[in-house]
Amino acid sequence: MSTLNPRQQEAVLYTDGPLLVLAGAGSGKTSVITRKIAWLIQERGVPARRIAAVTFTNKAAREMKERVQTLVQRGQTRGLIVSTFHNLGLRILKQELAASGLRRGFSILDQADSKELLKEILRQGESEDDLNAVDAVQKRISDWKNELILPQEAVSHAEDAGALRAAMAYEGYSRMLRACNAVDFDDLILLPAVLFREQPRILEKWRHRLQYLLVDEYQDTNGAQYELVRMLTQPEGRFTVVGDDDQSIYAWRGARPENLARLQEDWPALKVIKLEQNYRSTGRILKAANTVIANNPHVFEKSLWSDHGYGEAIRVAALRDEDAETDWIAGDIFHRRLQGNRRWKDFAVLYRGNFQSRILEMKLQSLQIPYKVSGGTSFFARGEIKDLMCYLRLLVNPDDDNAFLRVINTPRREIGPATLEKLAGWAAKRDQGLYHVCDDFALGEVMPGKAAEKLRGLKQWLDEKRRACFGHNSLQAIHELITEMDYEGWVMQNASSPRIGEKRMENVWQLVRNIQRMLEKQEEEDDGASDLEAVIGKLVLMDMLEQQEEEDDSDRVQLMTLHASKGLEFPHVYMMGVEEELLPHRASIEDDNIVEERRLMYVGITRARESLSLTQALTRKQYGEKVDTIASRFLDELPLDDLLRIGEGVEKDQEKEDQVAENSIANLKALLG
Repeated sequence: MSTLNPRQQEAVLYTDGPLLVLAGAGSGKTSVITRKIAWLIQERGVPARRIAAVTFTNKAAREMKERVQTLVQRGQTRGLIVSTFHNLGLRILKQELAASGLRRGFSILDQADSKELLKEILRQGESEDDLNAVDAVQKRISDWKNELILPQEAVSHAEDAGALRAAMAYEGYSRMLRACNAVDFDDLILLPAVLFREQPRILEKWRHRLQYLLVDEYQDTNGAQYELVRMLTQPEGRFTVVGDDDQSIYAWRGARPENLARLQEDWPALKVIKLEQNYRSTGRILKAANTVIANNPHVFEKSLWSDHGYGEAIRVAALRDEDAETDWIAGDIFHRRLQGNRRWKDFAVLYRGNFQSRILEMKLQSLQIPYKVSGGTSFFARGEIKDLMCYLRLLVNPDDDNAFLRVINTPRREIGPATLEKLAGWAAKRDQGLYHVCDDFALGEVMPGKAAEKLRGLKQWLDEKRRACFGHNSLQAIHELITEMDYEGWVMQNASSPRIGEKRMENVWQLVRNIQRMLEKQEEEDDGASDLEAVIGKLVLMDMLEQQEEEDDSDRVQLMTLHASKGLEFPHVYMMGVEEELLPHRASIEDDNIVEERRLMYVGITRARESLSLTQALTRKQYGEKVDTIASRFLDELPLDDLLRIGEGVEKDQEKEDQVAENSIANLKALLG
């Protein structure tokens, strides 16, 4: 406790009622949460198994739990729940299977899998235009689930033809999920909340189970998450929620910063404690952040301060075009790194859209500067890789219903949702997996003979491939699997261009080559034996490891979007493209949603610890033509006395800097011999 400031100590010690900790950027909120958990266990005698702390990422949850374990004695954390919202929902569903209408071993569909299922539902009697709207329908269904709106309510409240079509698809989609014993990501919050709402006995059981609840990043909660917290903590309000309305930047995925204000309505006795001391940035950077965000309306007022000194001026560079902009950033990073004996990972470049990084990457490569782009699509997240991986997963484990649902119509086999629903019902009746019942003789009793014949033919073909895969030449069997179903034809037909189709097929063959290498390595290590099942298991693990790549701590310049930067900090930050229609984004200007864009600017500024540089390209290419840009309105909101403007003559200076950079690299190469 001695390491905490007075406000932080007050937040840890207060347990007499509902508490909102309004934690500004870099104010040590994680220390408050972890020490409060330790305080509850050691000083208030609350068993760890009666405490839950929830946040939004697995990484944050893992770090939080590790820090708690360093604060309390070994064994005292047994049963403590520190997880994401969705993992907490999953825990509830697994313990309340019967009440939630699920069966053991239910599947969790990711966004891509649920999209394929929705496509099949929309395909029934819909035109091609309606099929193209699948993304919009999926987004609408997700929004309904995030606000606890069930299919029947969506249908009855539909205001136009588009909403009615989406609501009808929602109804069919939910029915299909139930039949296939599957849930999607949004269901992990929706289903527990509905369960608690409709079955008070189960809610009471979980209120007793969780005697104290702590919630991190509360400004990012949606309607369903707010309701879940509210129900679990009534009537006493034994909770601490930590949030910052100025860092709410996820409205596009359902976050509602107004949930912070709603707390006062639902809990009139709510205590509010503000954490305003920042342990990250210089005073000048915090002054800029406070000045910009003051232009937003606030329910809770706060102002960040720091004792890290005032710091260097904030540089605002107006460059000729995007080439000059990226030249300046790359060159400046190179020089600062050499002059200040800094590491590459001390530098981060933030931008509004991923497309902005492409030119910068080439500049960094030309200067031989190592870098990492965060937030890109992982190899295993690509649709074509997921398709083949699901086929392989199903071949080694026929009980994998999730994989079966993905491959059954990839490529298209005209096995519609009605057939799948009947198949799922039959599988549940027989207490078997979907794959296993495809060739049941009696399947023709519950569906048309033609549909049953298609399922039987599919299973026979897959059985043949299974036998081949576990024979003497599993690699040849995988090649045959891909060619016999004409997967390449399917990919080319569904690609936006031949070049994209070819690139996707190259990814497929890259995966096959990886499998070949792993099988060959296995043969060398195991005296000639190779096991496809073990290789597929390793590939699934590689997928999981690739998803955790954000923890990579190698010495590289960090490139990422402003959204991806939230929660991170860097000694030196560059924000690219601080221009109207980029930041704020054109769509936000058209929707009159400048408030959230200003929060995004605030988040970017508060990532910086020692220095901050903001850049604008005076002209930028759009659709092949150069267009003049306008400086972002947010630049006008910065305190003028704290800015160092860079503009006229930058191009000439850049030529000198480039020459210095090239000479420095040549000298380094000579030194390295």
